[in-house]
Amino acid sequence: MSNALLFKNYTAAVAIAPYRICKFSALDTVTLATAATDSLIGVNADVAPAIGERCDVVRQGIAFVEAGAAIAQGAPVTSDATGRAVTAAPGAGVNNRIIGFADEAAAAAGDVIRVIVELGIMQG
Repeated sequence: MSNALLFKNYTAAVAIAPYRICKFSALDTVTLATAATDSLIGVNADVAPAIGERCDVVRQGIAFVEAGAAIAQGAPVTSDATGRAVTAAPGAGVNNRIIGFADEAAAAAGDVIRVIVELGIMQG
């Protein structure tokens, strides 16, 4: 079960699948995060908005996130190119934005896991 402490409602700039990591695209508008260096803001909840529709983004708490690869429990997670969670592993001197930490393990891409939303920056 998720335990979102703070939802914020935004307009979707693109169609966003449930449980995907988001970033701002304009004032009060969100889009999919597409890189570990994006300024991540939260996770789209369980509704898939079309372009221009409203969506709830989990900004704090425990959220469900779709994995883009296997993830170990407790690992710091960031976004892949499609807004799915992957383990943050920045190279030396490179910064990755993280959405939080995996509250459970993902065995493979497509698994939906709980992530503790705790925004941060991780340097390699």
